[in-house]
Amino acid sequence: MTTVTSPVPPPPPGAGTGTGKGTGGTAAADPPPHLLRWLLRIHRPALYVWSALVVLLAAALIVLGGPLTDDAAEAWRQYEACSGSATCRYDQDAILLYKDVYSYTTIALNLLPFLLAAWSGAALVGRELENGTAQLAWTLGLSPTRWLAVKLAPSAALAAAGTGLLVLLHRMAWRAGEGRISTAKPWSDLPTLHANGPTTVALTLAGLALGALTGLLWRRTLPALALGLVFTGGLRILTDLVMPHLWTTRTRVTSLVDGPSYGGIPVDSGLVTSSGAHIPDPGCGPAFAEGCADLYDRLDATGFYATYHPEGHYWPLQLTTTALVLVAAAALVVAAFVLLRRSTATTATTGRTPAYPTSTTRAREEAAA
Repeated sequence: MTTVTSPVPPPPPGAGTGTGKGTGGTAAADPPPHLLRWLLRIHRPALYVWSALVVLLAAALIVLGGPLTDDAAEAWRQYEACSGSATCRYDQDAILLYKDVYSYTTIALNLLPFLLAAWSGAALVGRELENGTAQLAWTLGLSPTRWLAVKLAPSAALAAAGTGLLVLLHRMAWRAGEGRISTAKPWSDLPTLHANGPTTVALTLAGLALGALTGLLWRRTLPALALGLVFTGGLRILTDLVMPHLWTTRTRVTSLVDGPSYGGIPVDSGLVTSSGAHIPDPGCGPAFAEGCADLYDRLDATGFYATYHPEGHYWPLQLTTTALVLVAAAALVVAAFVLLRRSTATTATTGRTPAYPTSTTRAREEAAA
């Protein structure tokens, strides 16, 4: 005889045996055991994929920061040593390999929030609501609030641990090539900026929360997946727009001949007039360019200004942005719990059934209609 294992946790001790105190008794309120084991069993494929992804990216970053950086740095030393020579021999393949591995690993880290959002909306929440396994778990003594908490807490811990490790390794690999490889990305490069700091961890947790919220809102696998990706993309764009304004900036004024100059993350630039006012840059270029000197005379311009963040602002920007994104992630989690609580509430006076009907319940309602 074949035994079918249910994908939901076992009922709490005493539930349905007549030994408890009813629906309001202590026995019925006891939490179901082995909830973490149940979660890992249901989402075992996702755990394997996440573990494999973290291991592969970690190995690639370790190699990137070690032999690949050393080989590329040596190739650049050879190239600079024979600059101007008619016959120059250097290891171009080492430079290209370093560039490719760095680009792929950096892109992968920047895509982690989208991956978590898609999985959270589609598999973690949306699919179980669509198939009715969540509702079955609730009938066996697992409250909806506890169900969502058990799903989000371990997932968030694993996501933060894996992403944090990869961010640390990426920063170590980037620092290994700083000043040694001429084509290495600067700290202000936006994908590098996120991959090197805790903002990626915060965005990953926010993506997980966004996916869960979209799963609760649409209760379908594909819509939750798609909208989780869209909302996470919107959060990333908003983060990039807000980040430069979360810390005080510096302003550098240069002459009209030198043109605008800054080193870091640009925030604003333009012309400075004789009265000290800042006006938009017409885009003519330095004053020695044809026609630019006359244009600047008519505008009463005396120089260029550039407002920017220098490298010393790296950690203030990272930490303030991370805190802001974590606050947003916490708000999204609270919204998910509030939505779930309201949607699954029953009204005793009207006998209204909870929201999120199973596919079987929907079929019966359609047949009755």
